[in-house]
Amino acid sequence: MAVPKQNNNLVGKRVKKARLAQKPKLSQDALSGKLAARGVTIDRAGIAKLEAGSRYVSDFEVKALAAALKVTVGWLLSGES
Repeated sequence: MAVPKQNNNLVGKRVKKARLAQKPKLSQDALSGKLAARGVTIDRAGIAKLEAGSRYVSDFEVKALAAALKVTVGWLLSGES
């Protein structure tokens, strides 16, 4: 019997959605650079894992992701403004 995949964060799918909604679309590497400018280190592979739900995300990372993606923390966490 296969073990169900565990999702380790609430924000991954919304991070990807917001990243791809940017004009022009923001690459994972470019998002990593925007986070680095805010003092948060998540490399491209880390962004991929985050979006896939296999990486935990800390509170300060959620705040930096929201700022870099120009969305609210509330939207990242729940899909609400």
